[in-house]
Amino acid sequence: MPNVSAPTDADGWPVSDCHIHINDPAYPYAADADLHPPPATVATYRPLRAALNIARVVVVQPSSYGLDNRCTLDAVRQFGQEGVDARAVVVIAADTDEAELNRLHQAGARGVRFNLLRPTPVSAQALTQVAHRIAALGWHLQLHASAATIATLEPALLDLPVPLVLDHMGRLPLEGWQTHPAMKTMATLLERDRAWVKLSGLELDGDVDAPAYRPQAVLARHLVDIAPDRMVWGSNWPHPATACRGEPMPDDTALLRWLDTVAPNALLRQAILWDNAARLYGFERRLPGLEQGGAAPHVITRDSHS
Repeated sequence: MPNVSAPTDADGWPVSDCHIHINDPAYPYAADADLHPPPATVATYRPLRAALNIARVVVVQPSSYGLDNRCTLDAVRQFGQEGVDARAVVVIAADTDEAELNRLHQAGARGVRFNLLRPTPVSAQALTQVAHRIAALGWHLQLHASAATIATLEPALLDLPVPLVLDHMGRLPLEGWQTHPAMKTMATLLERDRAWVKLSGLELDGDVDAPAYRPQAVLARHLVDIAPDRMVWGSNWPHPATACRGEPMPDDTALLRWLDTVAPNALLRQAILWDNAARLYGFERRLPGLEQGGAAPHVITRDSHS
């Protein structure tokens, strides 16, 4: 179950949670899965959704399911039945044909994830090959990789024909990130509008300064300063790595409130929690409750932020 300390109204508007996983016992894990997190279903996510006023979700294919995207896509379907706008980020083989890609798109997929922290090596050529296959659909490539790997892949990442989404703030180290080669890579990608960054995964370094997560906030503020229009937020619920280590679950409410320390004004928080996600995932931009034909929400730009 989610660890929710208290409800929050998130400045009064709904929230886009751009990074969750669903682990439904109805779908068995891959035979070679190295992580076996406990069940986490659409139903068990519901209390968190209510507490944080989450109106849109992005379900990211867990590595435990390998290439079997049925659980992730079924979660998108279930969310839709509950009135939640949902998208999927799937995992595919490099030779996935056009018919299957179109089927995935119709089911809500808008991106492909590569988890480069797994033992199986993935080459820059493989990333590029998949990126070319999904470009016509308007999808993006989502990368979960160490900071060192991101720096090594810089030439290939700059040449991708699709947008790049970096999981969990690029997994930059909390100490020394200012001079880490990956920081330069990420800054270049952001400044050239080649990448997006998920402000997520705060708990992945253990309980460092939880629940305030001040070191993570310093890093996040730097990323926001570079490209406020390329940041999205995600809870990383149900925190599979934490669960598999048997550690206490992070306070999911605190993970959202943390954004108050990263984004100093309400318009910036609205951009991160709503408008940016609409552009990246193709969500409806208009805020719920606005009358038909009313003004769309303000979109923050780098000029307006500076």
